[in-house]
Amino acid sequence: MATDHELALYVMTGCPYCIKVKRFLADNGVTIPERNISTDTEAEQALIAIGGKRQVPCLFIDGAPLYESGDIIAWIQKNLL
Repeated sequence: MATDHELALYVMTGCPYCIKVKRFLADNGVTIPERNISTDTEAEQALIAIGGKRQVPCLFIDGAPLYESGDIIAWIQKNLL
């Protein structure tokens, strides 16, 4: 299913919930641009500025944050598969 949404997945190195989402994406052949807050300070600042907290994984959908790995996977299942 194609999407007209602007997407970005914010993750952190070693985060088990991020790994869960990334594994789901890989298993389903879905590619979403990824920003790692462990290595990208601009990404970390953007995550805090927009979302109000430093929590990952976070999927930005048209600039709006969606937290929690289960919610992110459910959104992907509904909108991208």
